[in-house]
Amino acid sequence: MPARSAEIIYQLKITLCDSKPPIWRRVLVPGKFNLYKLHEVIQIAMGWTDSHLHMFIINDEFYSIPSPEDFEPTINEHRHTLYEIAGMTRKFVYEYDFGDSWDHEILFEKGLSPEAGVLYPMCIKGKRACPPEDIVGVWGYEDFLQAIKDPAHAQHEDYLEWIGDDFDPEKFDLDSINEVLRRVK
Repeated sequence: MPARSAEIIYQLKITLCDSKPPIWRRVLVPGKFNLYKLHEVIQIAMGWTDSHLHMFIINDEFYSIPSPEDFEPTINEHRHTLYEIAGMTRKFVYEYDFGDSWDHEILFEKGLSPEAGVLYPMCIKGKRACPPEDIVGVWGYEDFLQAIKDPAHAQHEDYLEWIGDDFDPEKFDLDSINEVLRRVK
């Protein structure tokens, strides 16, 4: 284990809650990254477009970008690092798009020493494609998948026109994800 927090690399597993079969990513992220940087990593690794609000829920407290419109007291996510959070809990929640409620479980799997010449953050594994934005959450995604598979479904043509004929729910492109993650500093 590295001696200083700035040196530690955390292996995190990000799982989209209630997705069946599970949609998940395993990422390596520097402990010095604040929660906002983790938000950027999650957006890229999962395949979201960062078009909606988000928050982290850690030990029943809300971390995000504080706003006067917040219903609950919100802690500034820019001021807290993964290293700090790892000392508080083993897992926590990241919610994206409060309307669709895409909840993700974030699990600290282990801490690692950085490898020389390796650029972090990086995704090392994952399963399945990210659902399309604005599909009304996990349950809407299940309906969407049924509709695009069944030509007799009432919404089949509408969904294919909206998403395109080439949507593959099993697709996971590790190289593309890492190409974009290299831009996160």
